[in-house]
Amino acid sequence: MPDRTACYDELQEPQKRGQATEAIIQSAFVLRDIPVLVPTYGTESYDLVVEVGGRFHRIQCKTAYRKRKGTVEFETVSAQLGQDGSDRCGYDGRAAYFAVYDPINDNRYLIPVSESTHDTMELRVRESATDHRVGIDWAGEYLLDTQLEELRRP
Repeated sequence: MPDRTACYDELQEPQKRGQATEAIIQSAFVLRDIPVLVPTYGTESYDLVVEVGGRFHRIQCKTAYRKRKGTVEFETVSAQLGQDGSDRCGYDGRAAYFAVYDPINDNRYLIPVSESTHDTMELRVRESATDHRVGIDWAGEYLLDTQLEELRRP
């Protein structure tokens, strides 16, 4: 059986990759005994709603891809078809978190939309050759279990 990264590579259509990512992320929440609500397909600007710490959180699922050695990246905007063609729209006010699946490293991240960068966000998974540390978004800080601990606090 091919590994998960190879399976993702074989999915040529972005919608299929997105559906696979949503399923993986949804199962990650369910396996952690977190209730998951799924809106009617195509009606909302978020993919899931989860209940953590007695509060509901709107989640937008994203698939990470390799940007450079030691990093992964994901899109923080959606392409929506407007009157003038394609329009890129951010998620401020539309979702509270990005739940990101990284098929390269088989990791799941939970990133507050308010902490994300515009258009794309790059997460460093390994130290850089230059040992640069300022302004770096470390993937380890956004691991799903780490972020869930924060959400469960009163």
